[in-house]
Amino acid sequence: MKKTLLATVAAALFCTLPAAQAQWAVIDPTNLIQNTLTAIRTLEQINNQVRQLQNEAQMLINQARNLTSLDYNVVNRLRSTLATTERLIAEAQGLAYDVTNMDREFARLYPHEYAATVSGDRMAQDARERWRHTLDGLHTAMRMQAQVSQNLNEDEGVLADLVGQSQSATGALQAMQATNQLLALQAKQAIQAQQLQLTQDRAASLELARQAAATERAREVRRRFHGEGTPYTPQTVPFYGGD
Repeated sequence: MKKTLLATVAAALFCTLPAAQAQWAVIDPTNLIQNTLTAIRTLEQINNQVRQLQNEAQMLINQARNLTSLDYNVVNRLRSTLATTERLIAEAQGLAYDVTNMDREFARLYPHEYAATVSGDRMAQDARERWRHTLDGLHTAMRMQAQVSQNLNEDEGVLADLVGQSQSATGALQAMQATNQLLALQAKQAIQAQQLQLTQDRAASLELARQAAATERAREVRRRFHGEGTPYTPQTVPFYGGD
């Protein structure tokens, strides 16, 4: 292409030269061709610089897009739904969830054996309190199940929104933030599942403990009924003064 351009320029120069001998002597075609080549090379350098600047500008645009933060956050929504299940556990009746109080109440209501000084009325009251604890544990587990079921609808909405945000992300940062929030949703559901399992296991444990305590109470009642002296021996009782 350069050779064609040079030939064209040279031909144009020779065609336009005047016939006068004096003008022919002052024009240097070689110098003119060299100047033209220099101008062409300079133009190519300028074009290369322009393309380089365009590439750098596009790179800066891409970097800015990748650094654009995601203007969407579901953390508060996740905390809100998780708080509802935490509230249900806090409202649970019966044996406390903290270890110290639970140990004290468990030792009182679920003894290994009853002392001889414990009255029958006291044992009956304890049995009724144990029954109430079991009922409260089942109630808490069922409330938790109902709340988790309601939370699933909210989780489905959060999931749909996050997937939409991830698919429409304009840069790496937005995509990463959307992914992090999806992981937060997964973690929230895992915590919620643990809470549900905890309340269900607690209800089952209360029932097993109640059965064990009922067995011990029955044993103590039988012991007191039979007494510790001479066992009762049935005898014939005469009626109407007969021998």
